[in-house]
Amino acid sequence: MRLKLTYFFFIFAIFMAVPTSAQKSKRQVLEARRKQLQKDKVYINALLSNAKRKEQNLLGELNDIKDKIKISEEIISTISSESKELSNEIYLNQLDINKFKRELVDLKKDYGDMIYKSYKSKSQNSRVMFLLSSKSFTQAYKRFQYMKQYNSYRKKQGEEIAKKTYDLQVLTDSLQIKKDLKQQLLSEKQSEQNLIEKDKKSQEGLLSQVKQKENKYKKQIQGFIKEEKRINAQIDRLIRAAIAASNKKAGTTSSSSFALTAEARALATKFTSNKGKLPWPVEKGYVSTYYGKQPHPVVKTLTIQSNGVRITTNKGSKARAVFEGTVLAVQLMSGNKKTVLIQHGNYISVYKNLENVTVSKGQKVKTKQQIGSIFTDKVTGKTILSFMINNNLKTENPANWIYKM
Repeated sequence: MRLKLTYFFFIFAIFMAVPTSAQKSKRQVLEARRKQLQKDKVYINALLSNAKRKEQNLLGELNDIKDKIKISEEIISTISSESKELSNEIYLNQLDINKFKRELVDLKKDYGDMIYKSYKSKSQNSRVMFLLSSKSFTQAYKRFQYMKQYNSYRKKQGEEIAKKTYDLQVLTDSLQIKKDLKQQLLSEKQSEQNLIEKDKKSQEGLLSQVKQKENKYKKQIQGFIKEEKRINAQIDRLIRAAIAASNKKAGTTSSSSFALTAEARALATKFTSNKGKLPWPVEKGYVSTYYGKQPHPVVKTLTIQSNGVRITTNKGSKARAVFEGTVLAVQLMSGNKKTVLIQHGNYISVYKNLENVTVSKGQKVKTKQQIGSIFTDKVTGKTILSFMINNNLKTENPANWIYKM
């Protein structure tokens, strides 16, 4: 019966160990994510604190608060998930402790019974007499082996009790650490919630100012949307012209895709195989505008179409190529700002809002090679890179290509 119970506990321990390990792995991922978000928040706050606060930057300030609220909400969501995983670990840990306690009670009882029987046996008959009373040498030898095994088993039982006691203490300490960590997470969550409430109050105050001059700000936004469309159309014309030139050279008539050489096809395949793993086009920064059609973050009645992403970064930051390729074009845009297009087979990465560039048309570039300095707006004090990825004429979501964007 004892053997069956031991076997049951062994199988149970293996069964419980699998989800525990999985839970820990998942929590470690969440913990790493939370810590990274907290670092990102410090970085974003540092960038936003350097932005100039003027009336003409009211929309930008509202957008900044939106970014702060968003990352605080992400931290809270991560903390909630991590706390849930931790609760599961605490529950499983407590089950292990309860099981170890039961096993320890059984071991101590068995050991006590053994010691008592051994003592009782000693008082009735000595070990020597037990051996001498054997009827043959074979019987005496078997009795001697039995005595050795009995002593060995008793020693093993004592060692198992000591080990089980130690393991129980480790589990108990681990449980307390996890409970303390959960309490710490709950405190962090409350702090983030307090910060969100504070930011939301600031947001409400700024929104009321915007509403007072809504028509003025609508015109500002519409002007920005119009300028973006003009720049995007200019980029589209550049790509169409490059496609036409490649097809003319190859003697084909397609107007929507590049005629690729064997080398260009190999580069496109290599580019595609790195989808989701490409480096960021800046060394450090955060996405302040995402890809796609979306309501304006402040004036919700207006819709903006983003053909790429806008990445806010440090003043003086450099744009860098996300993959090896050839510079397709360096284009001068409004306000003396420049745009660089880099071709990777039938894919093109686009880097807008550059103050100056360090590459030229036709030049081969390597992954992470610096291609120019990003423009810093003198009014807002912000340094923002607009980044796009095209598959021939079709724009794609950069977040699907860039690592952890």
